[in-house]
Amino acid sequence: MVEYFVHLDAKHPPQDLVLATAAIPQDVSMEQVSIAELPSDWRRTPAPRGLAAIGERFVLEGRSAVLIVPSAISPTEFNWLLNPAHPDMSRLAVGPLQHFVYDSRFFR
Repeated sequence: MVEYFVHLDAKHPPQDLVLATAAIPQDVSMEQVSIAELPSDWRRTPAPRGLAAIGERFVLEGRSAVLIVPSAISPTEFNWLLNPAHPDMSRLAVGPLQHFVYDSRFFR
């Protein structure tokens, strides 16, 4: 969520956000990108083009259903990118969608 919120316009946040959760079995195909594999300027704003290329390769090569990448906002945390075209995606259990309600502290 932090990755998303740093890009919000605090005066006009979208009102149609939903929260989705998914259970991912441990044996679903995954790969992880380490900080050492990223360009030296990977935390720069705007993001360097090389970062998008990593995601594009992940989808196009189709080796795994999940790509785990370090968060540019909080590098000790990770973002999990999903490849909807991968056959393992059918094994994920997606929970019911919930309307997202903003906490007023987000916009102080």
